Amino acid sequence: MVYFAISIFLSAFLLFQVEPMIARIILPWFGGTSAVWSTVQMFFQVLLTGGYAYANWLTGKRRRGIIHLVVIGISVGLLVILSLVWKSPIIPDANWKPVQSNFPIWEICKLLFVSVGLPFFLLSANSPLMQAWFHRASPNETAYRLYALSNVGSLLGLMTYPVLVEPYLTLAWQGRFWSLLFLVYAGMAAYGAVRSMRIEPAQLETPNPRRSEPELRPSIKVQTLWILLAATASILLLATTSQITQEVAVIPFLWVLPLTMYLLSFILAFSGERWYSRQVYLVILFLATVLISWALGRSEALGIPAQIGIYLLGLFAACMVCHGELYLIRPNPIHLTRFYLMVSVGGALGGLVVNFVAPFIFKGFWELPIGYTLCWLLFLVVTFLFRSGLRKRWLFVLNNVLLMGMVIISGVRSYMQIHSDLTSSLTIERNFYGVVSVREFGLPGSSSDRFVLVHGVTIHGFQYVAAAQRDFPTAYFGEDSGGGLAILNHPRRGLGMRVGILGLGVGTLASYGQPGDVYRFYEINPLIIQLAEGQGGFFSFLADSRAKIEIVLGDARLSLERELAISGSQNYDVLALDVFSSDSIPVHLLDREAFALYLQHLQPDGILAVHISNLHLDLVPVVWTLADTFHLSRIEIADPGNGVKNFPSVWVLLARDPSLLETPALLSRARPMEGYVSPIRLWTDDYSNLLQILK
Repeated sequence: MVYFAISIFLSAFLLFQVEPMIARIILPWFGGTSAVWSTVQMFFQVLLTGGYAYANWLTGKRRRGIIHLVVIGISVGLLVILSLVWKSPIIPDANWKPVQSNFPIWEICKLLFVSVGLPFFLLSANSPLMQAWFHRASPNETAYRLYALSNVGSLLGLMTYPVLVEPYLTLAWQGRFWSLLFLVYAGMAAYGAVRSMRIEPAQLETPNPRRSEPELRPSIKVQTLWILLAATASILLLATTSQITQEVAVIPFLWVLPLTMYLLSFILAFSGERWYSRQVYLVILFLATVLISWALGRSEALGIPAQIGIYLLGLFAACMVCHGELYLIRPNPIHLTRFYLMVSVGGALGGLVVNFVAPFIFKGFWELPIGYTLCWLLFLVVTFLFRSGLRKRWLFVLNNVLLMGMVIISGVRSYMQIHSDLTSSLTIERNFYGVVSVREFGLPGSSSDRFVLVHGVTIHGFQYVAAAQRDFPTAYFGEDSGGGLAILNHPRRGLGMRVGILGLGVGTLASYGQPGDVYRFYEINPLIIQLAEGQGGFFSFLADSRAKIEIVLGDARLSLERELAISGSQNYDVLALDVFSSDSIPVHLLDREAFALYLQHLQPDGILAVHISNLHLDLVPVVWTLADTFHLSRIEIADPGNGVKNFPSVWVLLARDPSLLETPALLSRARPMEGYVSPIRLWTDDYSNLLQILK
């Protein structure tokens, strides 16, 4: 028993340590969007299904243990080879950085497969395999408790990563320590394979005489329910993760929270029937559904902790229902590996729906309300088909009437949200990088009438409709903002400036362009580019600008790296970073390696303007540490805005030449920062910690 428990715990721990770790590694290569995490989860869910299918095939045949030994050997050999080629066994080097793609899911999957695919496949097969071997070694003891232990290991792997691993270890050392633990697991797995081959074939095929043959074969109906229950929980996990990371920031700590609720529900549900009561969770799920319906339309009024708490409560309740019902309709342990295979198929199916189906058939993030509707529907179906705990007819009828009512109410709520998103937007589209919509605010025909670009829940700029106001620099880019002041007060103003801008929005900064200027925008989202270039007739900053406009599609840092390698420095007079104002912070654009790249593209008398307005993160210490590292002069400009034309904004201007920042126009608006000392460690490609700058 001890061997099986340790082996299962270690493999589960490694499984859920590597997920946030590898996502943290590749996140900068794909724009820092939350969709990267959803894709990572989907990939691992699919690979988990492959591992469970492998475990299901492996059990029952003595000689297949030899195949398992061969696979273990190949996996260890691959890990050794990669450790010689890369700086760390599971961390791809710079040669694997992708070329721009509008739908980079395949690129992400390729990276994951090469770096951790085979080790993850083996780890995912271990839990059902060990449980099956344990059941055959001890047929009178339940193996399902080992599944709960597996989820405990998974939970600890998740929780320790953001708290004990990410803040203290570089990515390279994270990969090395993980690889060493994997070698320990490989040794235990090899021992288990040898041990399994010592069991006589007769022992492997002996059924439980206490069960009749029909009872031993789960019906297609039951297996379908296994898949649908697991798929619904998976859909809600990914949908809740997307909802939370849209509201706050794309960091492993927030990715971990929904997955923690998901795993906790598995632990409780599979620890025994005493932890799950249909009547109790009917009430909890009802309350959670009401709270979520209320919170979805009040994101600005509710605080971030309240929103996260509501969404996590709903996810936990829904997952407890799905996993609790799974446990109630579990099969005899002789079919244990097939049960886990069907559960993993459902999990993978949910991931495929969210990542491959939803972006093409939904214009908004509608998986969350639809997922709850599906959860209520399955709750109704399962309690109708399996009356356990509802022996009295009147209680059975009342229960199903209540559930049917919740299915209808939840369905209506889903329709209302979809209808609201569609009718409140002049246009709305969705792709890998999120939901982009254009809305009209103000009285049509009045001076306040304006088109607003919204990406997720964040306003990325607006433009007035009236012809006389079309060239007004608006939002965070007014003439008193740090970005506007950097351009207006640069010595080369009027002499033909080169301005680089990371983040396009609606192209507002192009309104400062003059004849002879070149404004070069870097933007990763093709939907943003199409709208800024005039699609739909909403925005015309780019078309109306007197400067020459150039647009580079792709991640800004990767694009700047390619330009430097191919054609050398862009020699910008002003380089503006407008990629941190949203709630999803691309950390790879705010570290030592990124700033070194920016300075190579900047003229000696150039200004680096960094827009750091953010509701939830204090980015001042990050920029201050970087400025100290590169010996840059810096000033912070906080513009209160006027509440109409311009929003409040915070910019930090940096320069090699202090005199560039000492003009009266800049100093008169600079915030006093004498004596300020950054309290944080320098961010690099190997190290960053967003938790320490949460407001």
